[in-house]
Amino acid sequence: MRVFITGGTGLIGSAVVAELLGHGHAVLALARSDSSATALQQAGAGVVRGDLADLGALRAGAGQADAVIHLAFANDFSSPAALAAAVAEEGAGLAAVGEELAGSDRALVTVSGTPYVPGRAATEADPLPADGPVAGRSRSVMAVLDLAARGVRSAAVRLPRTVHRDGRGGFAGLLTEMARRSGVSAYPADGAQRWPAVHALDAAVLFRLVLEQAAAGTAWHAVSDEGDAVREIGTVIGSRLGLPVEAVPPEHFGPLGPIFARDQPASSAYTRQALGWQPSHQSLLQDLQNIEP
Repeated sequence: MRVFITGGTGLIGSAVVAELLGHGHAVLALARSDSSATALQQAGAGVVRGDLADLGALRAGAGQADAVIHLAFANDFSSPAALAAAVAEEGAGLAAVGEELAGSDRALVTVSGTPYVPGRAATEADPLPADGPVAGRSRSVMAVLDLAARGVRSAAVRLPRTVHRDGRGGFAGLLTEMARRSGVSAYPADGAQRWPAVHALDAAVLFRLVLEQAAAGTAWHAVSDEGDAVREIGTVIGSRLGLPVEAVPPEHFGPLGPIFARDQPASSAYTRQALGWQPSHQSLLQDLQNIEP
């Protein structure tokens, strides 16, 4: 297939581009800068210049492709308003791509987080949150899945709190960045809350499998580690950086505080059984040993 991808130079996207090219697919990727375009071309991908706010570029890329994988997101968590703007931008972009693909039977694979389910690990059958700071993303994902009724083979890959590679990425990566700035490896509340995780290279395999195999309107979990205690994550970060490890109130983390403090394990049992996905790379706690001191 010829696949159009947004976010193709990020931690996850670069792994997905390599996975697709390595399995015989052609890749056309959105690039918002000269450096991104160069990196994509060197990887073997074609380029469409533009960003997630450029609806014309999104339609043009989708129009040239047999399938679309959406990974781009502004990732601005500096304030509730900034996060809301990022969510709105993504929703408009997905709507434009969906209109381009409607009635074509082409695939559209989008991304979300794994949902929160009180008292147990979330499964692929659980709905995404209808309220809270990322509810807008949930609505966008559900709109994509609803495109199954309009002739789009739509699917969603739900990513865990941390997608990691070489000691970087995800919420664990944010904790590392905050620790470097503050001089303390902090974790919220008592640190017993669990975050699921997956290595970026394993996630990339799942994106390819979903693209190739998934039925329209389905959701899948890219979860390797069902849930690591945040206290353990903070302890490894502190050890690698030579910093003290301390519990702090969730408010310390700003808009992300309520999410950071939530116990949110997730399962991928159905995804593994149905698609034959078998994660094989380092766990999060192993990979955090790669953090540069």
